Amino acid sequence: MNPKGGEKPKSKISASRKLSLKMLLLTRACEDLDKERLDREEDKNRYLGEKLPPLQLSGLPLDELKNLVKQLHSKIDVVDEERYDCEFKVGKHNKDIHELKLKIQDLGGKFKKPALRKVRVSADEMMRALLGSKHKGSMDLRANLKSVKKEDVKQDKVTGSEVGDWRKNVEAMSGMEGRKKMFDTAGGAQ
Repeated sequence: MNPKGGEKPKSKISASRKLSLKMLLLTRACEDLDKERLDREEDKNRYLGEKLPPLQLSGLPLDELKNLVKQLHSKIDVVDEERYDCEFKVGKHNKDIHELKLKIQDLGGKFKKPALRKVRVSADEMMRALLGSKHKGSMDLRANLKSVKKEDVKQDKVTGSEVGDWRKNVEAMSGMEGRKKMFDTAGGAQ
């Protein structure tokens, strides 16, 4: 907007006008706060006047004073019950508000996962990325594999068939007959 890049745009309101507006706002806010405080005090006095009539203690006999004290205690109990109920309701409402806020965050917090691109990375590059400068040498996995010739595979199959099934061998050696054979073979070898 402004052709000069580093400078701030000039304000359309003068500094003295800004200051006077701030002063007006502050005085208005102070007046509103005083008015709210007076309203609360008036409400408190009106409520106490309704709930607690002025006491006439002069010239009362002892029995009437006892009755008056009992009435005041019963009123205190009623007020405590109401206060407890109000505190419980406020706590319950606060808990509900907290749960609803969490639900809103859960609903608003969902986002679509971006589609990931396929990237071809060799094992060396991956190890360099993970280990940084600690990575030494190349990671040629195929070089570490054992080379197998087709002839070796055929020989393994032949030797495997000669050994036979291990289950048959276990069944033959089980019981007293198997033990007898073991001793006979051991004795015959000596």
